[in-house]
Amino acid sequence: QVHLVESGGGLVQAGGSLRLSCTASGINFRLYTMAWHRQAPGKQRELVANISSGGSTNYADIVKGRFSISRDNVWNRVYLQMNTLEPEDTAVYYCKTHHRGFDYWGRGTQVTVSS
Repeated sequence: QVHLVESGGGLVQAGGSLRLSCTASGINFRLYTMAWHRQAPGKQRELVANISSGGSTNYADIVKGRFSISRDNVWNRVYLQMNTLEPEDTAVYYCKTHHRGFDYWGRGTQVTVSS
């Protein structure tokens, strides 16, 4: 069974940084593309960044240059380093992967950026 667990969220002032972590189990992690999505109150869930099994990365325009996604295939983790945070980054951040035709999501971690 695929299981994704996020951690690292919290309250931070604008301009600050946070590092999110997602630990995966139930899959051969190194073979899978991993992604971070977020959902702000009253808005649709949106892709933030993803990283392929080969390490190629892709970012939403609104986070390019501020966020960085990386992975550790030894510990089955994917990270999201978030710098220069803005109040508009406030959201629940979710880890996601796709396995055998299904999307799997973690429960999310809350990130709140105060102005």
